[in-house]
Parts: sequence; C-alpha cells; structure tokens
Amino acid sequence: MKQKMLLGAAFLAANIGIAQAQPVFEGNYPLNQPLEEYFAAQDENYNKSIIYIFYNNDTDCYQCPQTIELTEQIFNQYYNGTYSLFVINYEEDDESDFASAYGLTEPLAIVLVKISNGQNLGYVKLPNPQNMLSTGQDFTNYLTEQINSYLGN
Repeated sequence: MKQKMLLGAAFLAANIGIAQAQPVFEGNYPLNQPLEEYFAAQDENYNKSIIYIFYNNDTDCYQCPQTIELTEQIFNQYYNGTYSLFVINYEEDDESDFASAYGLTEPLAIVLVKISNGQNLGYVKLPNPQNMLSTGQDFTNYLTEQINSYLGN
C-alpha cells in the first residue's frame, strides 16, 4: 500500500514543472491526465492535497531532524486526515525524480501540492525551512500560514 502511494507520488512529481524561486507557484499538471496511481491507493486521496518533506543526506544540516519532527507534529495536530504527508529522502535512486520535478538541491524542503477533483493544480516549494529554527522565527505559525494560504484551511 505504501509503495503504491509512493509510486503514485513519484508519478505526480515526474509530471510537474520545476520551481524557480521560493515559495513559488509553478506549473499545472495536465488536466486530462489523471493521478490514477495516487488515487487508486485509497479512495479518499481523490481530493487530498499533499505535503512533502524532502531531505537529503547532508550531515551538516543540524536543524533538519528537528524541523522534520516539528513539521510532522504540526501535520498531526492540524492537518491529519485533511491532507497526505510523505517524508522522502530524494537522494535515493528510486526517489530521484522528485529532485528534478521540484528542483531540489537544498538539504530540506517542504513542497505543498494542491489536488482537487483528481487534478494537480500546482505546488509551492518552501526551501530550507530549517533556517527558521536557527533564526528563532516561529516555525509553527509560518508553516500553518503557508499551508492554509496555499492548500486552504
């Protein structure tokens, strides 16, 4: 089941344009091409937007594990059941399509993918969210504002 979800997510990522700036709305998924694999995994996915946490193996990213954990806590507290969450190491061979689809080069990025009626309506990339922790900014407020603003409340 998880493999089907990730396969569907990989299919989705492979068919989306690359983001240029952060955060940026980029590209539209071809409206005539359904996201069959993602939606076939579970019927309720048909209208669920996706929150991706992408990371690589950068050992110099000391705030990355804490940021990933905090993002998962925020998801579980506010968005579980409303959206889907995937945590993906984009440097793994079978996940490399994500790097090109979303222009991933940073050690950590959060990508919000808007799904409605089985269609991908685009995405927003939030690069290097771990930097917010080191500058003392309120990460919870920032992330919930980004999710609510782009994906809806």
